[in-house]
Amino acid sequence: MEESRQRTKIIIAQNKKARHDYEVIYTVEAGIMLTGTEVKALRQNQCNLQDSYAAFPSKHDDTLYLLGAHISPYDFGNRENHEPRRTRKLLLHKKELERLKQAVHEKGLTIVALSLYFLGPYVKVELAVVRGKKLHDKREDSKRKDIEREIRRGDE
Repeated sequence: MEESRQRTKIIIAQNKKARHDYEVIYTVEAGIMLTGTEVKALRQNQCNLQDSYAAFPSKHDDTLYLLGAHISPYDFGNRENHEPRRTRKLLLHKKELERLKQAVHEKGLTIVALSLYFLGPYVKVELAVVRGKKLHDKREDSKRKDIEREIRRGDE
């Protein structure tokens, strides 16, 4: 009998501000093309996803790129070290790409990176299709969180 191996998920970086600023409609897991020094830098948790998003270069192009993600240069890298804020290609199935492209171009939504993590030996990105929140929506969310926090304190 063959054992089913469960890959461990090790979170490298999260974009907590994205959940505050945007309403998440749905999420997608994508692979990412990285260089060797980028992977080594990620193993040292040298990454920042704040202000990072995914975009298609044109309406007719079917490739999705991650923009604005900062992976610090590897400490022991030489001239082969990478550019910290370079554009990185994302790897998705064709149906997922079409679904994301339709959401961006027809519905006017945005694709934001929520988290970057290791899934076994692979680096994955959790992308979210989002809609911007208005100021009053943010206030409602913070009030709701305060109420939930008070309820939890009362139970303890």
